[in-house]
Amino acid sequence: MPKINVYLPDELAEAVKEAGVPVSAVCQRALEQAVRRVTAIRETVLTDVDLEQPTGALTHLTARTRTVLKLAAERAGADGAAAVGTAHLLAGMLDEGGNLALHVLRAMDVDPEQVRRDLARQAPARQPEAGEARRFNATAANALEFAVTEATSLGHNYIGCEHLLLGLVAEPEGTAGQVLRGVGADARLTRRAVVAALAGYVHLRAQAQPPAGAVAGAAAGSAAGTAQVLAAAVREQLQPLLQRIARLEERAGLDPDA
Repeated sequence: MPKINVYLPDELAEAVKEAGVPVSAVCQRALEQAVRRVTAIRETVLTDVDLEQPTGALTHLTARTRTVLKLAAERAGADGAAAVGTAHLLAGMLDEGGNLALHVLRAMDVDPEQVRRDLARQAPARQPEAGEARRFNATAANALEFAVTEATSLGHNYIGCEHLLLGLVAEPEGTAGQVLRGVGADARLTRRAVVAALAGYVHLRAQAQPPAGAVAGAAAGSAAGTAQVLAAAVREQLQPLLQRIARLEERAGLDPDA
């Protein structure tokens, strides 16, 4: 039977040993589930998908995430690509314009327009005569699977653009991940920012409690203000963690044996 090495962070490895978790069995079941989901995503024919009422592998996508997939498919078709890749998914996220993932990037001092420029520099020459893209390629399918995994690990029963952002950052081979990591959005920091953003968003909703029927008008009239407030909430949530990390790093530098 083939053997696959699994690398774990030190703390998790110690916890697994102490708990006596059957690593092989757990990994095998997780990989079986991942393979099924990735295969389902790769075999999804985008022209046959009803993004208003998705089924199968796309059931739990939020409305904004479905819009991102639609925009990604359109971008891939315009590029003449044979399949939708991670670059198209990231471009669709940027084109959608109002999702939480973009607020997270801004709160991390990553300019979405800089991401767009970097993405454009890596885009291949357009071939509009090649026809429309009908499926996800391997890296895009992997990124979507990572998005599902991130949502599950956070205890969420939906797949939002923030989860897709985490999936794109985590996917090692795709263009989107390379671009995002190149502007400073590494996996660990992005995950912390997403968690902070969600906490800040819940806090804002609890504080605001707008009257019924006022949400749509408020969203249309103050999107920029909401983005600024949310970014401030993210920074406020992240600041204690960053300060703690800085103290630990300083202490480690002063006493390597500590």
